Amino acid sequence: MPKIIKLEASKHIKGRVLVFFQDAELVKLTEDEVLLHRLYAGKELSRVEYEALTEQAKLSSAKHRAAQIVSRKLLSRGELLQKLKEKGEPPEYSEAAANWLEELGVLDDARYAAAVARHYAGRGYGRKKIENEFFRRRIPRECWSEALSELEDPSEEIDRLIQRKLKSEDPDPRELARVQSFLLRRGFSWQQVKEGLERYGAREDEFGC
Repeated sequence: MPKIIKLEASKHIKGRVLVFFQDAELVKLTEDEVLLHRLYAGKELSRVEYEALTEQAKLSSAKHRAAQIVSRKLLSRGELLQKLKEKGEPPEYSEAAANWLEELGVLDDARYAAAVARHYAGRGYGRKKIENEFFRRRIPRECWSEALSELEDPSEEIDRLIQRKLKSEDPDPRELARVQSFLLRRGFSWQQVKEGLERYGAREDEFGC
C-alpha cells in the first residue's frame, strides 16, 4: 500500500503541500485537503484511497490554475479552457474548474459578451467587428444577440467618424471611397455606411455602396 514518507510545504505556491509517497508518485494538495484527509508522515493508504487522492489533487490543480488565470483578466469559458489546455491540465478537470468558477459567479459568458460589445462600440466599431471579437474570444453564440441588443444606434458614431475623415464639404469620389472602406473595416454594415454618407450629403453614385 502507498505509504506517506513526508509532507512538505511548497516553496513556490502558498498553501500548497507536497505529499511524498514510498513506491508512488507525489501528490500536491492544499493545506485544507491535507487536514480533511488527515494525512501525516507514516500513514498508509489503500490503493483506492491513493487514487482518490490523486484525483482530488488534479482537480485542485486545475481550480488553482483557473482561479489564477481569471484573476488577471476577464475571459470567456472557452478562453479559459484553452489556456488550461495550454498549461497541460486534463480536459475533465478543466471543465470541472470552469463549472466551479461559474457557480461562484466569477466566470460569466453573458456578462463578458456585454462588456466586449460595450468596449468596442465605445471605440467606434460596428456590429461585424464586435461579432468577430466574440468569435475570437470563444464566446458562445447564444450570448451574442442579447449583448448586441443592448448597444445604441450607431448612426451618431458613424456621422462623427465621417466628419472626422472628410474635411471638405464637397469631397471627391476617391475620398468618399476611402471613408466607405474605412467604415466597412470597422464593422459597420453596407446599409449603415450608405445612410451615413447620404446624411453627409454624398450621392450613392459617388461612393458605390
